[in-house]
Amino acid sequence: VQAAILMHDIGHGPFSHVLENTLISGITHEEISLMMMDRINNEMHGALTLAINIFKNEYPKRFLHQLISSQLDMDRLDYLRRDSFFTGVTEGNIGSARIIKMLNVVDDALVVESNGIYSIENYLTSRRLMYWQVYLHKTTVGCENVLINALHRAKALAAKGTELFASPALRYFLYNDVDANSFQSDEKALDNYIELDDNDIWSALKVWQHHDDKILSLLASNIVNRRLFKVEVREKEPTEEEIQALKASLSATYGIEEADCQYLMGVNKVQKDMYNPFDDHISILYKDGTLKDITVASEILNIELLSKKICKYYLCYQRF
Repeated sequence: VQAAILMHDIGHGPFSHVLENTLISGITHEEISLMMMDRINNEMHGALTLAINIFKNEYPKRFLHQLISSQLDMDRLDYLRRDSFFTGVTEGNIGSARIIKMLNVVDDALVVESNGIYSIENYLTSRRLMYWQVYLHKTTVGCENVLINALHRAKALAAKGTELFASPALRYFLYNDVDANSFQSDEKALDNYIELDDNDIWSALKVWQHHDDKILSLLASNIVNRRLFKVEVREKEPTEEEIQALKASLSATYGIEEADCQYLMGVNKVQKDMYNPFDDHISILYKDGTLKDITVASEILNIELLSKKICKYYLCYQRF
């Protein structure tokens, strides 16, 4: 179980989710994690078989898979505390040790003993705060947009045969269309993916600042010198007229074709709920053996508020 918990996210590329829809397509980091675990398992002569079965939810004790992937999994308990510490957003500091201590099993499902109800309330509230204060903060979204657009531009230039500086691993993904079939049919895909890390991206961006392509050099320079996209958070989707007007302004300011202004802007639609009552439940176990969903057991949590999908639009664009 510990091996599966520790390894379930090893398929993440540099900068977490950024690579998933830029340099590769049609395959998730979880699928790549499984491919890496299978390869390690072969090298370890089957020592990871049990961990892989638990990871794939094929082991008879289903509650073990919940420790890896659920609304109360170890990944969430870990990253909320860690990200809270490193960002200084103290609201995310949850009592993960207390929650783990309060876990129990009923009918092959994880439950939380009633003494831990306040820790679960804090966990769900903290998760909501961390998403809107950190993970979906304007700075985070603006930075990600610049990086994604820089990689999209580099890939477009590579497709035209433009020579770009890149490490061998990064070059493989820039100059080839890599999808799920590539990973299945060509060992080089996984080999190069394993070699990719933040350094490959950073070193490329530092060199791309000086590239002849105006858009690529601008975007690379933005990242290196921390000139992030301006971000407007909206309740409603920007209109087509607004987007066209923005493209016209960007085109005039930076002297590029309107069609290429897509690289200097982006619209992100974000929908987030903090608890899905139709997913696996967080159930509270009482001394008399009865079980209640956290939203029923809690005196302070509002099911409508927690399960409501909050929708926001992030309009990101190059600063004028």
